[in-house]
Amino acid sequence: MGLRNLVYSFYEQLLTGKLAGKPRPRHVGVMVDGNRRWAKEMGYVDPNDGHRVGAAKIENLIRWCDDAGVEVVTLFLLSTENLNRPAAELDPLIRIIGDLATDLADDGNPWRLRVVGTRDVLPQILAERLKAAEERTADRTGGAQVNLAVGYGGRQEIADAVRALLQQHAEAGTSIEELAGILDVDHISEHMYTKGQPDPDLVIRTSGEQRLSGFLLWQSAYSEFYFHEANWPDFRHVDFLRALRSYADRQRRFGG
Repeated sequence: MGLRNLVYSFYEQLLTGKLAGKPRPRHVGVMVDGNRRWAKEMGYVDPNDGHRVGAAKIENLIRWCDDAGVEVVTLFLLSTENLNRPAAELDPLIRIIGDLATDLADDGNPWRLRVVGTRDVLPQILAERLKAAEERTADRTGGAQVNLAVGYGGRQEIADAVRALLQQHAEAGTSIEELAGILDVDHISEHMYTKGQPDPDLVIRTSGEQRLSGFLLWQSAYSEFYFHEANWPDFRHVDFLRALRSYADRQRRFGG
């Protein structure tokens, strides 16, 4: 083992030890950002090579989450705005995301996959591959629940939740006036894409960007945020452990 690897291994063990007995997030959201920038910096001609390397890193991340006791992982892979990219950019990304979902659904993996987003805006072939991955993993309980945010927009999710709520009450014969009298945040939460799951405790974004870009707008009201300078393909286990350490050292406040 080289000196650099030895130092890295020692630091990794040190961080792991410092997390012992500390609070851990149940739900981690990750914005895997900076793949194209990484490819450019590394001298790749095809920027989609960055997406391919980034996709290969995701399985490592989920295993790190399993090791840390994280119950839910939400990965922001494709926004509704991304669907407006030129076909030359979008088509390879669609294939990469489809391949990722298929790989994560392999029989040797323990994760249950759930797609969160507006499915009817996705290319049919991607929608079918995502559905197949969901169905293949529907009964799994051995690892984290993994939400794949594809065709996702935070504002659209809230609009969809309100629409579903209105339709539900219309079918039950509830008038607008009656609904207005009882409506609260829990009613809307019950119709979000992530219904039945805890809200994210920690949201991580790579590439140095410090904004949400519409990711989990409703659910992240009291989340802790960790912004990391490196692009996603360069995100390491020690970087994940640092994010967990940062989370553990914070005093969480919920509006009180």
